Amino acid sequence: MRVLIDESKCCGAGQCVMIAPRVFDQRDDGIVILLDAAPPTELHAAVREAACVCPGAAIALDEGT
Repeated sequence: MRVLIDESKCCGAGQCVMIAPRVFDQRDDGIVILLDAAPPTELHAAVREAACVCPGAAIALDEGT
C-alpha cells in the first residue's frame, strides 16, 4: 500500500490522526502530515478507514503491488 495526500483538499478535521496516528499527523494549522507513505500491513485497515472517513477526500491509496 502507498498513501498519497492532497494537502489542498485537507480541511483539518483530524479524523485520520485519530484513526491512524502512526501514519498521519497534523501541522499547527491542522493540515495533514504524512508520516509513513508505505505503512506496514498491520496498519492497512486503519489507513483504509482514515481514507474512507476523510471529509475532504484528501487521502488516496494505491493498493497495487
